Amino acid sequence: MLLQTKSVTGTARRLGLSQPTISRSLAELRQILGDPLLVRTNGGMQRTHRADELVAPVEQWLASTSALLHSPTFEPAALDRCFRIASTDYGVLTVIAPALEAITIGAPLLTVDIVPFSADMMQKMASGEIDLIISGLESDHPAVRGRSLFTDTYTCIMRAGHDLATSDGALTLDAFFAWPHVGIVVSDLAVDGVEVRLGARSGERRVTVRLPYFHAAPSLIARSDVLMTLPTRAATRFAASYGLATRPAPIAIDNLDYRLLWHDRSVRDRAVIWLAEMLTRYCASAN
Repeated sequence: MLLQTKSVTGTARRLGLSQPTISRSLAELRQILGDPLLVRTNGGMQRTHRADELVAPVEQWLASTSALLHSPTFEPAALDRCFRIASTDYGVLTVIAPALEAITIGAPLLTVDIVPFSADMMQKMASGEIDLIISGLESDHPAVRGRSLFTDTYTCIMRAGHDLATSDGALTLDAFFAWPHVGIVVSDLAVDGVEVRLGARSGERRVTVRLPYFHAAPSLIARSDVLMTLPTRAATRFAASYGLATRPAPIAIDNLDYRLLWHDRSVRDRAVIWLAEMLTRYCASAN
């Protein structure tokens, strides 16, 4: 600014600072650069040759600094980026699938990699290896943010001719514990959401088979008396697709609060926030 105006008074006025403040800054620059920069002539203050040499590089530096401080316009249509989302197949079914068409229309160059849950997925999100997590698991990580997507109940599915299929009400815990079960575990910590919700009584549930995903389970259920307990949105779809029977799970099994999580490092990443908003919006309309 000082090199442009060639005036201490004019610079002070334009910057809203006092004239002595600008004078001190000019004195410091003269000492650092070893050049007077501005000299008094009959026509007023004029730049020295060294000051003339500085004008162009200083303007370029200011322009590049401004570009760093001001984010470029975000255009989803031009977004050419791969996002990594940690999710179970339930998250894909209820959150990603409803939004995928709108996402690919809005950002046709975008790609999404779905990765499985892992014990260190919060650390991976902190390092940028994962962008988002779709989960019903609680997180106490101080730098993780999130929003609730929906709340779901639990439903038991079974073969159509099962003894428990003759009634419609919620199963009692006694009836629930009387039959073998297929357990669904997530992450390499083998977390079973139903087991967690049963608390002290989880040991009464006899799990015959444990699976890390539930799409293979209907073939097991159709050929045996095992029960599988799933969030209701998934259970009703599987029952309709495979001709299975359903009963509401015991009321002792608390509801599932499904959440979308991201890290503090992504708060100003407009692409991640856009994707999170798309998933939230279409998930809500579908569920």
